[in-house]
Parts: sequence; structure tokens; C-alpha cells
Amino acid sequence: MTWQQLHLIIPATQVETFEDELLSLSALSITLQDAEDEPIFEPAVGTTPLWTKTMLTALFDLSVDIKKVAGQLQDLHPGQILNVKTEMLPDEDWERTWLKHFKPMQFGENFWVVPTGYEVPDADAVNLRLDPGLAFGTGTHPTTAMCLQWLAENPPTDKTVIDYGCGSGILAIAALLLGAKEVWAIDYDPQALIATNDNAIRNKIDLEKLRCGQNADLPADYQADIMIANILANPLIVLAPTLAEHVKPRGDIILSGILADQADTVAAAYLPYFTLHAPLEMDEWVRLAGIK
Repeated sequence: MTWQQLHLIIPATQVETFEDELLSLSALSITLQDAEDEPIFEPAVGTTPLWTKTMLTALFDLSVDIKKVAGQLQDLHPGQILNVKTEMLPDEDWERTWLKHFKPMQFGENFWVVPTGYEVPDADAVNLRLDPGLAFGTGTHPTTAMCLQWLAENPPTDKTVIDYGCGSGILAIAALLLGAKEVWAIDYDPQALIATNDNAIRNKIDLEKLRCGQNADLPADYQADIMIANILANPLIVLAPTLAEHVKPRGDIILSGILADQADTVAAAYLPYFTLHAPLEMDEWVRLAGIK
């Protein structure tokens, strides 16, 4: 089936109004993008910031006259629509289109992440077969890549691990494939827990060794040998006392999702609990690691 899209560039202050009106005019979905290459690195907790000029894209089926829809909106909001564009959109599996750019990746000497549809490059290596589904975490982003590198260089043989903010489960499953005794995969998003479980089955993980749950499911007195938290700087700062409580004495902590200019602030939150090593930087992102 072919679809059609209506692209509107509008001020951020008008986004909510236009969203409501487009949905009332039979839009099937709405997405928002930056219209002027204006970066928003990390929102404050509880906020949803938008770009000053936002591109709003509405998806319609072929029964809707989207040029008429655009005209109605221009009449209702004179001067507010800065640009209008329409296009036809052939049907496709949009969840997976981006995966064509996701190739097998090597970490350390003996560990590979291999996406669905690819042959393993080295059958004698440890190979993690991954289909992220709708959850974040493929290993392509520096934040995840640096955590995988740490695991590959420090195999967690017979150790317990917490993957806090597990996303696709890539780090939890990597830890188990590299010898971990037990892993807790924690995420507030139920979709992430589904993806983690699916990827564990794909990798023939013993599910008795993998515990998936939301934040409240992790027992308050549980302590792991290794804590990995690949989230964002602000949550990491807020969670510092909580994450520290869940690490055994002499246990390791690995923190990622931190921009280079945030590293000192995050480090300061963890120094009361951990001795931190020198940070590792990759493409303006930083990984912190330390020992309790």
C-alpha cells in the first residue's frame, strides 16, 4: 500500500495545536524533527523540549486530500506555516529499514555483535545475535560501544551483573555470553524488556540466569559484582546513591550516555562511592568506570 506524507515547518509553540488538528483531519501518525540543525543534547527531567523551528510530518492514507488539509491549516493559522511539502510514500517495514546500515561489529579480540540476517564473521568467537526490535541499543552508538568494549576486555566470568537501562538487552546478553553467572536487566519501558527476552532466546541464553524487570522489581538489598548503566547524565546523577547501593564492595561500575562536557559533573556524583578510572572518550561521548 502507498501512503502520503504532509511536511509542515512550524514554530515550536504551535506544535501541540497542529498535532491535534491533524489527528482530527485523519492523520494516522505524526512525527517531529529538527528543521534547522538545532541540537538538543539532553532534556531536563519531565520536559519535552522542541526545536525553535520544527518539522511536523503527518502520515495519511490515499483517501485523504492532503493538499486540501494543508490549505485548511494555512487558512486557520495564517503566517504560522513556514513551509509545506507533500510526498508519496511506498509501503515498507519502517521499524527495520534502518537495520540495513547495521553491520556486524567486533569488540575486543573475540566478541562480535551480529544483526539478524548476517552470517557470523568468526564462528570461533563469541557472537551475539541481535534484533533490537523497538528498543534502543545496537552497539553502533558510542555509548553502547564503549560498554561492550569494557565487557570484552573484562569478561564477567562467574560474576553477577546489573544492566540498568537495558534497552534491547545487548549489554545484559553480552555479559551472559561472556560468562556472567546472573544478570538483572532493568528498564522502565516494557518494550525494552520484551526485546531483551526475545534477544536472549535468539542467543540461546539460559533464562534462569537472566532476570528482567522494571526499577521496582530489583530487590532493595541485591548487590552485583558489576553495575552497567548506559542511560543519560541527569538520571545517572540522580541515581548515584541507588546504583552505588546495588554494587558489592570492590565491585565495578560502568557509566555511559554522558557527553564530554558532562563527565566532571557525573563523576562528582559517584566519587563518594567509587574510585574512578580515567574517562574514555569516543565521538564526544564519555564512559566512566570505577571500583567501589
